[in-house]
Parts: sequence; structure tokens; C-alpha cells
Amino acid sequence: MNDLRHFIICILVFAGLFLNSGCSLDISKQQIPSETWSKPEFCKQQFHEKVYFRTELYFGLSKPNGWVTEEEFQNFVNTEVTPRFPNGLTLLNAKGQFEDSTGRLIIEDAKLLILFYSFSPENNSRIERIREKYKKIFQQESVMRVDGLSCVSF
Repeated sequence: MNDLRHFIICILVFAGLFLNSGCSLDISKQQIPSETWSKPEFCKQQFHEKVYFRTELYFGLSKPNGWVTEEEFQNFVNTEVTPRFPNGLTLLNAKGQFEDSTGRLIIEDAKLLILFYSFSPENNSRIERIREKYKKIFQQESVMRVDGLSCVSF
């Protein structure tokens, strides 16, 4: 039941983001009539493209006994991410900081994983499994997830 509730909340959040963001495009709203921005078909009508869900996952690379190595992280991508999203992904090196559960400021290297996909409960579950596996394997408090909609062209 929690999965269904989470799915419905995600859909409502995504719908609100979609209606308010105009597909997250870098185009001035003055160039396009305002009534067009509120239509879910915007990407298809204006750009003949598809709307995909975009998920960003932020993986911290520090762990209690050191750092997640490049080899360890690539092995994680190969075994946990790619099998769940074989159509492609983008992986970037990043630097980040956050306040941990004890209030201590943590500054660390990170990896940013970007996925574009058609939303489904199965894909949502795949993303959640990736987050849980990373936290368990590398003793992490969290893996930040950011979601939105994007017009995508290949």
C-alpha cells in the first residue's frame, strides 16, 4: 500500500512540476504563448519530441573507513545500475557537502547519475533499489534523489 501511495504522490508531484516548468526548457516563456506551457503535449507539439522523466541520484564517495574507489563505484554501476537501466545513463564527477545526522558538515567527492526514462512503478522501484543497495554496500546515510520532466530528443 505504501508503494501505491508513493506512486500516486510522485505522479502528483511530477504533474505539478510539469505544469509549472514547461518541460524544464531554457526557453523564455515570452516566446511561447502561456496556454501552450500548461499542456502536457507541449514537447510533442512544439518540438516533435518525447517527454521523459529525469532522475538524478547523488552518491557520496566517503564512507566510515575511507573512500569509495573508482573501481568500486564502476563495479556498482555495472552490477546494480546498468542491468536496471540498460538503455543508457549519464555519470558525472561532482563535489558536494551536506550536514549529516549528527549536525557535522561533510564535504566530499560525489558521483551524479542522470537517468531519462518512461515513468512506471517498476522503474520507480528500480531506482529505489539502486539507492538502497548503495547505502547498504557503502554504509551511506542517504542517496539524494531529484526528479523532474524533460523534453528529450535523440
